[in-house]
Amino acid sequence: MKKTYKIDVDCAACANNMEEAAKKTEGVKDVVVNFMTLKMKVEFEEGADVDTVMKNVRAACKKVEDDCEVYI
Repeated sequence: MKKTYKIDVDCAACANNMEEAAKKTEGVKDVVVNFMTLKMKVEFEEGADVDTVMKNVRAACKKVEDDCEVYI
């Protein structure tokens, strides 16, 4: 399953850091962060609990960019 989320991030480098952190999160198959559109497209692994995975993605992103936001 794929879902798109609105994000708030200050620069392209920060967006790249968020993408890399999100990709390492359990339950995530793939992530693409687009700084220009301020969107994060997440593809979830089969059977993953989307709500739990996204809470973990948000926490992972906050660790690398504490002023970012992922609207879940």
